[in-house]
Amino acid sequence: MSGKVALITGGSRGIGRAICLELARRGADICFNYLRGHTSARATEEELQSLGVQTLRHRANVANPEAIQELVTAISEKFGRIDILVNNAASGVMRSSLELEEKHWDWTQDINVKGPWLLTSKAAKLMDSDARVINLSSPGSGRVLPSYFAVGVSKAALEAVTRYMAIDLAPKGISVNAVSAGFVQTDALDAFPDELGIRDVASRDTPAGRAVTAEEVAKVVAMLCSPDAEMIRGQVIVVDGGEMLLHR
Repeated sequence: MSGKVALITGGSRGIGRAICLELARRGADICFNYLRGHTSARATEEELQSLGVQTLRHRANVANPEAIQELVTAISEKFGRIDILVNNAASGVMRSSLELEEKHWDWTQDINVKGPWLLTSKAAKLMDSDARVINLSSPGSGRVLPSYFAVGVSKAALEAVTRYMAIDLAPKGISVNAVSAGFVQTDALDAFPDELGIRDVASRDTPAGRAVTAEEVAKVVAMLCSPDAEMIRGQVIVVDGGEMLLHR
């Protein structure tokens, strides 16, 4: 990936950070955005720079169309192109469909669905043939998890966005896929109240004998960005150690 320019949203921590580091180790220059957590963003930037790649750290709310345009403009001014886009940033309010308020719905859908769609459409203008777009989904797109209503619906929609944009961007030579990561031990699990038992579910062994790590998710993302994945289009690749085979 030497010479490639990758943009990872929500890249300062968790799975996003792992993806930044994995692509950087493979030689890609890294752009990432974050919304909060200046300290972790700076730490990620320093770690990336220690790997000898160019970096761009940019604060942006991907729910805001103006912020998305500013992010793309900043990348255009520094690098002139985008070869890889990973839509990883996500948020949501953990409530059931009967408890959720309209503002919670809008917040979740704007970040998890509208943001990736708008960013992809704008980033595509800086992409050449063989560029890659990877969207990060979750098991809640196809199964019911406690209080996961808004996020689960948003991830199902994101998978649909993946399929439609895989077709729309195919004439430009851009491939679009999604990676559905199983329960990964990151601070994102802190959003789930203890009484829901999600942390217990996340910590149980998969058929592979252990939980999935953020680094393993990052390696699958990197694989989809490689020439070997040229003929994978519009697919959702599940990385969960087989967990969904037992607990659908």
